[in-house]
Amino acid sequence: MSAAAVVAVSPLLTRLAAERATGALFRERGTLFLENGRVVHAESPATPGLDVLLTTGGGLTPERWTDAVNQAGARRQVARFLVDSGGLAGGELEICHLAAIFDAAFFALSPGSGPSRFRRGATHWIGSVRSVPAAAVERETCRRRELLDAVWPYPLLDTSPVVPRPAAPGQTVTARQRILLDQADGVRTPADLAWVLGRPAFHTLLDVRRLAAAGLVETPHAPALAAAAETPLPDWMTQAQSPDVALLRRLRDALEASL
Repeated sequence: MSAAAVVAVSPLLTRLAAERATGALFRERGTLFLENGRVVHAESPATPGLDVLLTTGGGLTPERWTDAVNQAGARRQVARFLVDSGGLAGGELEICHLAAIFDAAFFALSPGSGPSRFRRGATHWIGSVRSVPAAAVERETCRRRELLDAVWPYPLLDTSPVVPRPAAPGQTVTARQRILLDQADGVRTPADLAWVLGRPAFHTLLDVRRLAAAGLVETPHAPALAAAAETPLPDWMTQAQSPDVALLRRLRDALEASL
């Protein structure tokens, strides 16, 4: 990926990293916390926080998390307290913390996220876990954007309710996909599913796009195409002996989206 592509993510973040600044970079869809120009934490209302990743998706009990915040939050040493008290292994905390950073940064650094402002000296109550170079965060953000479009280039999927489709004859569904589909009730969006499952929001977006590419969830279209999207499949496309129903569904979705 070119250096220009990385700089385009957030010129202010690039400048702050070069200045080795410490503080909080606020954007409309999230906040990045810097220490000596490196990203030490990130959070976004679009993503489950570290608490959800650890308690819903991990092995930490909600009570242990609440106790850590009450005991060490004011001192900004929640992470240290969790490890020192035996509530969590250091390795598990690092893995979940890195996932939370890259997950929140993806949304905070999204295009059109509004103006940025920086509060020098601001710190987060989670405390020190692990820092990441700002350039690495920007590169990963770009990579994730490209990956979503490479899998299935329909951004409306990211904010629309996830509507499951029956698997085609002979089509397999992984255990991870089945868990997500079981929670997809036609009302929950990918963000809702991420919170319910305790998974990073980006990984949930990626799972949903892969399911849509496989014809296992509906691909939403612009309102003008909504009626066309509901057109029943011809009889010859629904024959049980056809092994290519999923492919035909994807072709139909792609053609409708291009009209």
